[in-house]
Parts: sequence; C-alpha cells; structure tokens
Amino acid sequence: MASKAVKKKSLRLALIASEHTLCEYSMFLEHLLVGLADESIPVALVCPPGQDVDSIASGTIEVIRHPAVELPLMQAINRKLLLDRLAKFQPALLHCLCQTKAPLTRWLARQLDLPYVLMVNSLLRRWDRFSVSQRRCAKIIVPARSIAANIAGLHPRFAERIEQINIGTFVAQDVGCFSQLSRLATMVMTHPLDDVDIFENLFSALRHMTVEGYEFMLVVAGGGRHESQLRKLLFALDLLQIVTVVPRLKPFRSLLAAGDIFIRPQPRNVFDPFLLEAMSVGVVVATCKGGVDDLIMEDRTAVLFDPNYELGIMTTLQRLLGRRELARKIAKNAQQYLKENHSVSKMISATLRAYDSAITWYGRTCI
Repeated sequence: MASKAVKKKSLRLALIASEHTLCEYSMFLEHLLVGLADESIPVALVCPPGQDVDSIASGTIEVIRHPAVELPLMQAINRKLLLDRLAKFQPALLHCLCQTKAPLTRWLARQLDLPYVLMVNSLLRRWDRFSVSQRRCAKIIVPARSIAANIAGLHPRFAERIEQINIGTFVAQDVGCFSQLSRLATMVMTHPLDDVDIFENLFSALRHMTVEGYEFMLVVAGGGRHESQLRKLLFALDLLQIVTVVPRLKPFRSLLAAGDIFIRPQPRNVFDPFLLEAMSVGVVVATCKGGVDDLIMEDRTAVLFDPNYELGIMTTLQRLLGRRELARKIAKNAQQYLKENHSVSKMISATLRAYDSAITWYGRTCI
C-alpha cells in the first residue's frame, strides 16, 4: 500500500500501544508525545478501547482504538478497520511500544509495506516467542543495557539492530527525601500484588521495627489478584495502622514525591518506570539487585538488601531512618545520575535519530 521510497516521505508516525504501556509507561508516552509535537510530527496512536489518553495526549494526535468492536470472532473485521484507518493516515513508520503488540505491528508493517521499530522493556526468556520481521524491523529499542545483552544473547541475528535509548524524566530541583523533619517518615512501594509471599519478609521486618519503637508509615500503591490476601497478612502482623493500600492513582509522580523511602521488594524483569520516577523526585531507594537493575548502584543511587533475609531488610531500613543525611546524599546522587543519563531531551533526540535511521535503512534494503 505504501511506497517503498519511504525515506523520501515526511515523517508521519503511528505508535502502537498496549494497555500495559498506557498504565505503566504513561509518563514516558507523555514525554514522547510532547517531543513529537514540538517537532510538528503527525502522530496516530493505536491503543485499546476504554483507556484514558486525554491526560497524556499532546498536540494533534489521531487516536485509533483497536479493537474497534469488542465482540467474539471479530478479529478479521477489527484488523481491516485498523488497516483502513492507518492507510488513510499514511504513516511512514510504525513504532511498537510494547512487545505484546509485536505480532500485530509485524502484520501491519507487512500489509502497509512499512518499516517499524520495536521497543522491548523486559528481559526475554529462552522459550518466549519473539515476533520480529527480519525484513521490516529496522531497530529494537531497549531502555537498559541488561535488556540489550539479554536479547543479543538469545537472538544474535538481531544484535546489530539493538539500540539502547534511556527513558527520560524531569529531575526535581530539590531532594524530597526527609525534607520535612516534622513529618512522619513515609515509605512508598509500587509492586504488583499478585504474590503475597514476596512481601512476607518485608512486612515482618516492619513489624519488628514498630516493636522497637520506630515510627513511620508505608503506602502500598497498586492492585492485583491477591490484594485481599495481602490485607489478611497485614492484619495478622498487626500492621493495618501502619500500612495503607491504595490504588495506583495518576499522576503517580505526586504519590512518589510524598514519600521519603521508595521500596522495591523484589527484583523485576522489566524496566521499572516507578523506580525511575522515585529517583527523579529525590526519594531514596531501598531495593535488591537482579533482573533489570541498571539504575541500581549500591550506596550511590540506592541501598540494597537481600529480599530473603528479614534481618537484613530491617537493618537497611533502620539505617536510612537513623542516618537521614546519608539517605539524602544517596537520593541526590541518584538525581545527578538521572540528569546525566536520563534526560527527556536526550531521549527525544535519540528516538528521532532512530526513526530517521529506520526509514533510511528500509529505503536502502528495499531498493
């Protein structure tokens, strides 16, 4: 449908987003859309129905809901409707923002005869399906060195197409950690509530701290299928007066900024945007190594604990509560690291260069 001389066309971009993208990476998407609007680049955003995009949309964006008809056995019709909308928009490039949408993006690229770039935000397992077109996927964009190494190891034929572009954020001018001495120390945690067992050591450590006289509160932001079990665990440990469970409300940056300590209780195999934002607002991070942990440098950008060692968790948190100037220093170091490596302007510039390179590559390979 589209001409193969795509590099001669002005950049019109179609972003393919999932529900996960809109929920977990809304700040990233907002920054990307603002950057594209500043460059006067027409954008079509393909996203699931029922998702709020008004709060993140910027500039003149054409929102295309897919599937358009949420009924069984309508996949073929929904794909045709999507294809027709995109053909009318005439994009020069597709950008898949979530690997769960990789098969759809690959199909669209083939039908429209277009190149695309694929964003991968998590570590792949050896048995995971990796739906990438050798002919049309010009670049695989990753936000972390650990993810780049993981993909290159599992899929070496795509190694040369992998490009790391750090997700950008705006760093607060002040260090938020323990900035108000009169306020009760506040810890914040954002983690899927799908496995209560991973919280048991942490909450047991908090219980012992309350017995020893430490005063603080913990806000757990999020939800999951085991939220009710989590509340039962809090009741059993007599922590309901200390720990508050709330939905993950937007803007979540404001919630993070209200804390002094951000806790990530377990390693995560995905790039954690909440960790990035917690560091950006100057909250000190207490976490563990493993998974996608590129932002975590011991006693430089975070303090570490063994998630399986209750006493170690307690000692780490007591250290932060008892040595608040040290906590503020680590939080400030993390902010400086983000200024140097995760600026929004650098992210936008690198992304635009990747788009231009992808279009040029496709025009050269399809001659």
